[in-house]
Formats: sequence, C-alpha cells, structure tokens
Amino acid sequence: MAEAAALAPLYITMHEGDNVAIVANDGGLPAGTRFPSGLTLVDKVPQGHKVALVDLEAGDPVRRYNVVIGRAARAIAAGSWVHERLLEMPQARSLEGLPIATVRPPQPPPLEGYTFEGYRNADGSVGSRNILAITTTVQCVAGVVEHAVKRIKAELLPRYPHVDDVVGLEHSYGCGVAIDAPDAIVPIRTLRNISLNPNFGNEVMVVSLGCEKLQPERLLPPGSFTIVDERNVADIGATEGPGLDVVCLQDEGHVGFMSMIDSIMTTAEEHLERLNDRRRETCPASELVVGVQCGGSDAFSGVTANPAVGFCTDLLVRAGATVMFSEVTEVRDGIDQLTSRATTPEVAEAMIREMAWYDAYLGRGGADRSANTTPGNKKGGLSNIVEKAMGSIIKSGTAPISGVLSPGESLRDRGIKSGLVYAATPASDFICGTLQVAAGINLHVFTTGRGTPYGLAAAPVIKVSTRTELARRWKDLIDFDAGRIATGEATIEETGWDLFKLILDVASGRTKVWSDRWGIHNDLTLFTPGPVT
Repeated sequence: MAEAAALAPLYITMHEGDNVAIVANDGGLPAGTRFPSGLTLVDKVPQGHKVALVDLEAGDPVRRYNVVIGRAARAIAAGSWVHERLLEMPQARSLEGLPIATVRPPQPPPLEGYTFEGYRNADGSVGSRNILAITTTVQCVAGVVEHAVKRIKAELLPRYPHVDDVVGLEHSYGCGVAIDAPDAIVPIRTLRNISLNPNFGNEVMVVSLGCEKLQPERLLPPGSFTIVDERNVADIGATEGPGLDVVCLQDEGHVGFMSMIDSIMTTAEEHLERLNDRRRETCPASELVVGVQCGGSDAFSGVTANPAVGFCTDLLVRAGATVMFSEVTEVRDGIDQLTSRATTPEVAEAMIREMAWYDAYLGRGGADRSANTTPGNKKGGLSNIVEKAMGSIIKSGTAPISGVLSPGESLRDRGIKSGLVYAATPASDFICGTLQVAAGINLHVFTTGRGTPYGLAAAPVIKVSTRTELARRWKDLIDFDAGRIATGEATIEETGWDLFKLILDVASGRTKVWSDRWGIHNDLTLFTPGPVT
C-alpha cells in the first residue's frame, strides 16, 4: 500500500497558506500529470521542485512554510514549475525591531530514565568515544604527526583494545600569522577547545616544532584544563600534576626523523595506557552533547529529515541533554524566529550580534547572501537562501534557546550545562563540524538530501537522508532514512523517536556509523574570520 502511494502523483505543502508545493515522486513528474486535487502540471517538474498551486501575477508573493520566499518575476500559471529564475528574492529581515524573547511555549514534562554507556572524564564531561588526540601547534609538524599516527595505529593500538582510535589534530595555522591580532583568538581557542573535547578523555598531548608563534603554553595555558595520571587530577600549573605533555621536534635530543617518531610514540603510549584502563559506564541521557547540522540540502530537508531532527532535539532537551545548532549563513533569514525563542533578551542580543557580523562580512567582501545556495541545493529544489533557511531552522525544534557560543567557544567557556544552544558557525560542513567539536559535542547528527560522505574523527556522525531513494542508493553511507515521512510510511514524531533511540545506541558504542566503519573523516578546518596575516 505504501508502494502504491509512492507511485501515485504526490505533492507536499508545508502550510495551508502556501501557494506552491514540492513534487515528491522519485524522478519527478511529466507535464500533463493530474494530481488527486485536480491540479494538472503545465511543465515537467523534477523531484523536490516547486509547482504553483494557483495562478500568480508578476510581483505576487510566493509562499512556502507560510513565509514569502520570493516574488514572481512574471506571471506563473497554476501547475507550472516554479524555479529560481522565476523568483525575485526578498530583502533580508532587518536586525532592528526583532521580537525578543516573546515565545513562551508550554514546558513538556522531562524525559527520565534514558541512559547511554559513556566514558566519564575527570573534568565532569562524558565521552561517547575513548580516543587519543595528538594536538599540533603549527602546520609544519603535520607530516611528522601523520606518519607517527600511522605507526601508532599499526604497532601500538592493537595492544590497547579499549582505546577506540588515535587522531592527529592537524591544521594550517600556528605561524606566519599576526598572532596578537584581535581575531586570532578564534582559531587559537578553537584548537584549544578541540583538544579538550570530551571524546579525548582529558588526555592532552601536543607536538610542537619549537620556533612557531603559537607556543604550546599559549595554546594551552596553565589552568585551562585538567590532566590525569595514576595518582591524581590536577591543574597543569599545580606541582603534583605531570604538566603539559609536549614533544618538541627542534629539541636537541632529536637526531633525525626517526628519533622524532620514536619520541611521539613513546609519549603516546603513556596516554594509551591510561585511556585503556577506562570502561564505559551507564550515564544519563543528560550527559549527551549533540550537534545538529545539514549539508547537501534539498527541498526535502525541511520536510523530512530536519523536522525529524527537530522533534528529536526537543526529546533530547527534555532528557536534560545539550543540543547545538549552527550555520549563521543559513539561519540569517529566519532570525526573527530565533530571537523570539530566546530565554532572555541577552541571548537574543547575542544571536543578533552574530548575524550583524555576517552582514558586515558580506559587505566587506562585496557579496550578498544569495551566494550561499549551491548548485546542488538548486538542483534539489531550493531556489534561494530564504527557502533554504526555513528548512534549516526546523532542525532546532521548538525548545527555548538558552545560550549562544561565538566561533571557537566551548560550553565550558560559557558555563552552559544543558538545553538548546546556538553555536555560531559558517555553513561550510567542515568548518561547522570543527567548531561544534570545539564547542564540546560528543555526537553529531548530519542531514543530507544530495548526499555526502562527510565524517568526523572526533565524534560519531549519524547521517540522515531526506529521501528514501538516497538511502537506498547510498546504503553503506547513510545511517538513517527520514524519507519515509514524505510518502506517509512514518510520521515526524515516529521518526524523531527512532532517531533519539539510535543516538543512544551510537553514543553507547552498540551501533557504529558508516563513516567510522569506513574510516571516512574530513579534515578539521580552523576558522579565521578576519585578516590575521
């Protein structure tokens, strides 16, 4: 019956006030197709693309999500394909006069009794993985660390079965930059906070060249983290702690390349021994820190995957967990929806400051926000950034927004313990993922309509498809199919609950995501927001 429903001509509206809908059928529908409503297609309409439900005159508003996503550039007959060339994009919402902390939704009862098996850390955080991370202070040492990590994985890691992985935190920063420039704080605190991600077990190991501007003590100053040895937990400035663990390649004791590799491996083994002594413990779901993000979006993103993630976000918040959503470039056009959900005027003003920074950034570069929508987004039916923004925001659910992080900041920096948090990042998958790792996620949920092999070495990434066709075609890359919502095989609520349970399983190590099975992990990318050279 579900298969028959999928074969019948089907379009989807998001609100009774919409005057366009998207075609749901795989492969789209040809001209002349008649829907059960009586609407007949004038044009061939690809899957996910919009069809006019009524006749539109030039200048008429085109509404999806009950939001004006554009105005008709010319007359459009009912049944016509409504694509980007037929739409004039509206101006961005002013950052003045926004609704501030006006929405007070009913508070649902807390979700109790949900747990996962995680690794408790000395600093109070909980990891979903038990990984040794090797931090680098400068790009110059990246090749050496890459070689050492390969050796550690091949020769040492098999002896420590309770350690999940070894990763090198390599990047292109650290020297040849104006290290004291005002905006330099962003990449520096990003790298610092990545090193302190809860999935790394409070084991901090650094490889330095020696002459770089970003010295180890500047990256991880005394008191910035706790470290563990067999006897104690101490601030790195304390006399009883073992101190900042640095392998400096320019030290005179290193005679040749292999001497450097031997030093890194010897130091790594000390950390591996401590990590290997750890075991998973039953932890409440409130210890989860989940980042949500979308990439390779299409018109179904705001229909299936992101609404399901949004429902799941509300469940996680009810369970006491922390959820962060991001992507300044993709929520700018819905800023009024976000400021109205802020718990306090201060939270709303912090979001407005992040949007204002983006506006100024576009102005300096002589660009406009229309550049955000990619060729893939457009091929998937998204005509412009306004339409894309509406679908993106939905994954934040309905919970109040209780905090804001600037790029590179962590939950620890702001003293945030739980709730829905806006972590300001660009929309780039890799930079957003990097900044969410720095913010402290122990698990990542990534929705996609066009498909991407995206993955993170620091945290498991649950990839959610917006369409069942993609989930079938990429069966060994997609972890969760939300496309069932489009054909009525499952509701948003049912899919959201299924995703919630999958998150608990993945965080517990009971289920392994595809990107980890294949070892597909994208490079971390430090965000440098201004001129730092």
